[in-house]
Amino acid sequence: MADPIFEDRRLAEIYDPLDPDRGDLEIYAAIVEEFGASRVLDVGCGTGTFACLLVARGVEVVGVDPAQASLEIARSKEFAERVRWVLGDVLGDVTALPPLQVELATMTGNVAQVFVADTEWGATLHGVRDALVPGGRFVLETRDPARKGWLEWNRAETYQVADIPGVGAVETWCDVTSVEEPLVSFRHTFVFASDRAVITSDSTLRFRSRVEVERSLESAGFVVDEVRDAPDRPGREFVFIASRG
Repeated sequence: MADPIFEDRRLAEIYDPLDPDRGDLEIYAAIVEEFGASRVLDVGCGTGTFACLLVARGVEVVGVDPAQASLEIARSKEFAERVRWVLGDVLGDVTALPPLQVELATMTGNVAQVFVADTEWGATLHGVRDALVPGGRFVLETRDPARKGWLEWNRAETYQVADIPGVGAVETWCDVTSVEEPLVSFRHTFVFASDRAVITSDSTLRFRSRVEVERSLESAGFVVDEVRDAPDRPGREFVFIASRG
């Protein structure tokens, strides 16, 4: 089941306005172009920003996500009618997809860290592999745990007030609630000025090391071709590019 930040309709509607700068996705669009992929599977597509960006450029895209509310937002976007949207029971439940043969699969936005259990993570990796054509590529990002990015997840550093058209002012911030490495739990709080409603969303992410991710990919039948830095977040992220073995 998806976290409320993605599944609660009121929160899903403000997800994009609260984070309007998605320049990070251009990095992945460039990778799709780099490898000449014309068919892409976007795992954990959320509100569909990346999927719609790709189809607008002539790429065939299947987007899968467990959050119905997020997919409803995705379906309302420009170019959304060109995307094949799939509701998964768990995030990235590609094993529930009909047979696919895509040339590239993506997992942007640190979606990889949502898979806390090794069994769920492993099953998803095998599902992604099965969806790829021989030699197809899988591109995913994850935070470098050595940077301890969660130290910045506090009200003082994350607090913002956004005036959202049709919604009004929304206050939001994040607080870490538990750190038991490799697991980090945190809470997003949203306060709507229109009716003073307060909605919270609790989440837990797993911070896997580079070695752990590489080994899990190899166990699922991938060959890790390259590990890049995220140019918009230098030194903070690993960007893995792996091929179906």
